[in-house]
Amino acid sequence: MTEWRNDPYFAQALEPVFLHEGGFSNDPADPGGATQFGISLRFLGKIGDTDGDGWAQGDLDHDGDVDIDDIRALSRDDAAELYFSQFWERYRYADLSPAVGAKVFDFSVNMGPRSAHRLLQRAVRGAGGPALVDDGVIGPKTLDAVSGKLAGLVVIAMRSEAAGYYRVLVARNNSLRKFLKGWLNRAYA
Repeated sequence: MTEWRNDPYFAQALEPVFLHEGGFSNDPADPGGATQFGISLRFLGKIGDTDGDGWAQGDLDHDGDVDIDDIRALSRDDAAELYFSQFWERYRYADLSPAVGAKVFDFSVNMGPRSAHRLLQRAVRGAGGPALVDDGVIGPKTLDAVSGKLAGLVVIAMRSEAAGYYRVLVARNNSLRKFLKGWLNRAYA
């Protein structure tokens, strides 16, 4: 049994990600390239050999490169393992309240961790919390600000911030307009 299966908080946070992220897609308008379960070719190619076995984590077919064949070969469990190690543990989302951690994780998968973390920091201000610097790092000040009764308000503010983020993306690049409805559904979920 893999480590991520032993973390019920992660398993619960993972379900909305898989609801928003479908199976295989290779839409030319998607800047991440071919995608499976939300794992893009661009992301998969950047991971490298994190376990020291001589194979890049993304080289699922062990043919010496990370390409579209690896995206096609990616299973739901492979995606969950990558989400656990490359997002959940790496950015310590379990240290946030369950609702905030799950929402930041979901946004991180879609918009990238740094953007999602900045969004969280703006949401803290929007919810009446301290004026955090938008540095994209979840450090002690961000963790302290999100604890307690402020957490519910932060999730509400994060939804609004995410919707604004997606609208700005489309305003800057109209070819992304076809993704807006899905992104807004995700933002407000």
